Amino acid sequence: MSTTLIVVILVAAVILVWAVSLYNRLVGSRNRVKESWSGIDVSLKKRYDLVPNLVETVKGYARHEQQTLEKVTSYRTASMNATTPEQKAEAATGLTRALGSLFAVAEAYPDLKANGNFQQLQSELADIENNLESARRYYNGTVRENNNLVERFPSNIVAGMFGFTTNTFFEIDNTAHRERPNVSFS
Repeated sequence: MSTTLIVVILVAAVILVWAVSLYNRLVGSRNRVKESWSGIDVSLKKRYDLVPNLVETVKGYARHEQQTLEKVTSYRTASMNATTPEQKAEAATGLTRALGSLFAVAEAYPDLKANGNFQQLQSELADIENNLESARRYYNGTVRENNNLVERFPSNIVAGMFGFTTNTFFEIDNTAHRERPNVSFS
């Protein structure tokens, strides 16, 4: 065997090992993104399950705050029906604002604030919100790593050959949702 042939075989073997290794990294990255999204889904599901109980508890005390309760219910439904990360992010952000308004309404009703069931639901929701915040951070971190891997040279060559794509960050698109809710009790 000639030296040139051995060098060509070695170079081909190195390129093949590199491509397989890179492919496996891309698969692992894509799976971490999926797994991290499922963490958000779990927290959102817990939140969706808790919201009706919270709304029913508040309804008994704040019958004339119907608009706030309807917003919470509407955003909950929109969140549950959303299919893409972008739609879920938008609806979840709206639900967060609506829940903030709901808790602001509760401030006007001392009996409601003192209600043990309401306090427990509020505490559970706070725990879920903290878990959701952590899950969003983890998801965005895995998306960043995946996107870097898919877009950087030379891994973008392997990613393009096998159809790996970038993912969307979980972020607030509607700037109005970044603002503090304005609640009035007139």
